[in-house]
Amino acid sequence: MPILVTHAGSLPRGDELDRAYAAASRGEPVDPDELRALVERATFEVVARQAAAGIDVANNGEAPRESFFSYVRERLSGFGDRSRRRPPADMVTLPSYVELKRASMRSDQVRLMRAPACIGPVEHLGTAALDAELALTEQAAGAHRFAELFCTAASPGIVAAAMENRHYASLSGYLAALGEALAPEYRRIVERGHVLQIDAPDLAMERHTLFADRPLGEFLAFARDVVSTINAATAGLDPARVRLHVCWGNYDGPHTLDVELDALLAVLAEARVGALVLAQANPRHAHEVALLPELPPAWSVVLGVVDTTTNYVEHPAVVADRLCRAAEVLGDPGRLTAGTDCGFATAAGLADVAAEVAWLKLDALVAGTRIANERLFGR
Repeated sequence: MPILVTHAGSLPRGDELDRAYAAASRGEPVDPDELRALVERATFEVVARQAAAGIDVANNGEAPRESFFSYVRERLSGFGDRSRRRPPADMVTLPSYVELKRASMRSDQVRLMRAPACIGPVEHLGTAALDAELALTEQAAGAHRFAELFCTAASPGIVAAAMENRHYASLSGYLAALGEALAPEYRRIVERGHVLQIDAPDLAMERHTLFADRPLGEFLAFARDVVSTINAATAGLDPARVRLHVCWGNYDGPHTLDVELDALLAVLAEARVGALVLAQANPRHAHEVALLPELPPAWSVVLGVVDTTTNYVEHPAVVADRLCRAAEVLGDPGRLTAGTDCGFATAAGLADVAAEVAWLKLDALVAGTRIANERLFGR
């Protein structure tokens, strides 16, 4: 079977929708009917552009959400006020880098470092919002031919790490409550026929954020707790319908304090999923393609072969080389799907890559995968 093409989830939403989400996140009044119309238009546009690019496994680009995790404040109870999120350690040690990024920040963006905090019991509020999102995605996709649709959902770990706990007695207690509250969303996505992608940057990124000043063992214990929570929340689901996205933070920074992939492998292997979405295009982790054979043999790999933090557009030949190298290392190209390192707009208004460039990168991803398929399969 030839290598299919997907991506990690978020895609450009458009300036109008970005501004509306940013205003809502600041507590400013936003007309719900206007927001709904912007979401519908953005969803149809982003689905059509994926079809035009040649994406095989598509989604809604997260157009119906303000960000990849803080959207849960509208679907779960217990959130309010503002968190005090610690920035990545590799950033704060370099003042010149901080100043550079501060100068380039847009005013109309959702501030992930100040997401709502947990101030009360976390409980699921029903699937109405999710059902509406999935129905809109299905409607938008109806005019196109995709191999499959997928839908992202936040990991309990990223919510626990980024949406400050001011209610539960312990981080483990907060995680458990989040897992129980998110489980109905996970199940519903699969029930509707979509592949569930659990976004868990926490399984790598929190080493240099929440656990930056703590021993590696404490971080790995947290990661195991997260994986155990995910397994409980997805109990009864076919692992083949679940993929796990792990990354070191989707930002254009030095990443010199990233935990190495080999330290995570044993923990990740405990996840009951069918695929791992893994960042492998960026210059800090591309060498770790050599570790792919250490992943569970039943897993497929959505390999990041396009970097989502640089405006360089990868040459299709580079994409093909990366895929062929991974196929050689794995010994089975049938386990590969071509993807991106992370999303292109993980929060509204927050992106290192210009919208037009993001689509050029997806074009290169598709073209490069075709070259790889010709090399590997003769078609």
